Amino acid sequence: MSFMDGIKARARAERKRIVLPESEDKRTLEAAAKIIAEDIAEVILIGNEETVTAKAKEGGFDISRATIIDPLTSEKLDAYVNLFVELRKNKGMTEEKARETLTTDYPYFGVLMVKAGDADGMVSGACHSTADTLRPCLQILKTKPGTKLVSAFFLMVVPDCEFGANGTFVFADSGLNQNPNPEELAAIAASSAESFRMLVGEEPLVAMLSHSSKGSAKHDDVTKVVEATRIAKEQHPELKLDGELQLDAAIVPSVGASKAAGSEVAGKANVLVFPDLDAGNIGYKLVQRLAKAEAYGPVTQGIAAPVNDLSRGCSADDIVGVVAITAVQAQS
Repeated sequence: MSFMDGIKARARAERKRIVLPESEDKRTLEAAAKIIAEDIAEVILIGNEETVTAKAKEGGFDISRATIIDPLTSEKLDAYVNLFVELRKNKGMTEEKARETLTTDYPYFGVLMVKAGDADGMVSGACHSTADTLRPCLQILKTKPGTKLVSAFFLMVVPDCEFGANGTFVFADSGLNQNPNPEELAAIAASSAESFRMLVGEEPLVAMLSHSSKGSAKHDDVTKVVEATRIAKEQHPELKLDGELQLDAAIVPSVGASKAAGSEVAGKANVLVFPDLDAGNIGYKLVQRLAKAEAYGPVTQGIAAPVNDLSRGCSADDIVGVVAITAVQAQS
């Protein structure tokens, strides 16, 4: 059984209600049909029912078992408007503005459904930027109790790979935080370890990545990773975590033994924490395109309910995978 087959089986065992607000996108409709056919989740599409149904028929996608909700005619619209105003009244939200937002900006409507308990999670981003997908989450759902920072990771599954957890890795932060400081980098490491354990079911081995291994280079960027490693170890002594490590020292046993002798992580890492968003985003796309890896995400961590982003270059199968991951997150 592949990694994603396992995730789908877990999702199928306790089906959750997942909102897909980008209902006029062909990939979303194709994904919705596959999710329904594989019985992974209960699909909720947001949009005009006639338009959505026509587009699905045009593409040959059977979405007959999906729930289609048009915000303009939804019986819950007034309740969502009132909830939105209550949550954002200190930021100047009015009933008029709330109604306009919920009937024109579908991710907001989807997030209000999750907040109200009418859905268990949402997946968006095929047609929206990360900012447009995550802004309503941060405004409405807020952060999970005990979480210092919302961050994002890609779950990478590399074929025929002897490294990581049989080729499975978490790459973080690859989608949200531009240039995290040491405290934020430590928080990303802790959240990523938790996400890896929950989704993969194996012990996380966390590498704090740099262009330096154990003092081989001197630079402010290296110092940041060294400090982040110190903070993470101090705050989470239960984690197997080490740094600063170059990528090869983190995942290749022979190189890890040479560059970081005695490390319990070097050469065995399965959670890779990148020093900034540039490195993380470039890194995951290199692995996805050149190694033909499956890349699921950006999966968010630290939000009070599961809402996940998509790369705008995603395929329908990518959406199916992220929906399955979102459903598993909702179970926990």
